Amino acid sequence: MDKDRIAGSAKDFAGKVEGTVGDIAGDAKTQAEGRVREATGTAQNLYGQAKDAAREATDAAVSYAKDTYENSGDTFRDGSQAIAKKVQENPLGSMLIAGGIGFALALLMSRSPRRPPPRRWRYYG
Repeated sequence: MDKDRIAGSAKDFAGKVEGTVGDIAGDAKTQAEGRVREATGTAQNLYGQAKDAAREATDAAVSYAKDTYENSGDTFRDGSQAIAKKVQENPLGSMLIAGGIGFALALLMSRSPRRPPPRRWRYYG
């Protein structure tokens, strides 16, 4: 719990007490001061609640990121094992797929870049 929430709750309670004392005594000044202190305490309490919520959201995000990072190695390892199993089950198909990928990459890398057609300059004089 944030210290602003504690202080805000205390001010809110003190403001309510002061406002009630002002009501009972018929003192408008004490009553008004109590209402102001109550409003200040409520605002400080809400500020503390917002800080707590932000802290909890940050902690949850950090925890989620750590879990994801820790589990990423397992996912990679599982994927590698699945690929190795498929290659062992069908070695010829795997070699054909790898050859096709290599051929496609070779075509993409050996193509010359496209050039725009040359411009024809005309002089109008």
